[in-house]
Amino acid sequence: MKFLKQNHKYESDHTLFIKELKAKNPEIEAGQQTGRSLLWDKPVTSLDDQARNKASTVKQQAYVYQNKV
Repeated sequence: MKFLKQNHKYESDHTLFIKELKAKNPEIEAGQQTGRSLLWDKPVTSLDDQARNKASTVKQQAYVYQNKV
């Protein structure tokens, strides 16, 4: 049962704005990929490095502002 008739040709103002912006400045896409690679695309660390990093971490107290008793 279909209640609403959907118009698949409709594009919102935001979508049109982004498409127009990318058409005017095609280098935006490359800038996005560069920014993504800085934050998310990290080299895989070896298992030895992972184990060393895990062993070198200091366990945090349950309540960080409490003095050690």
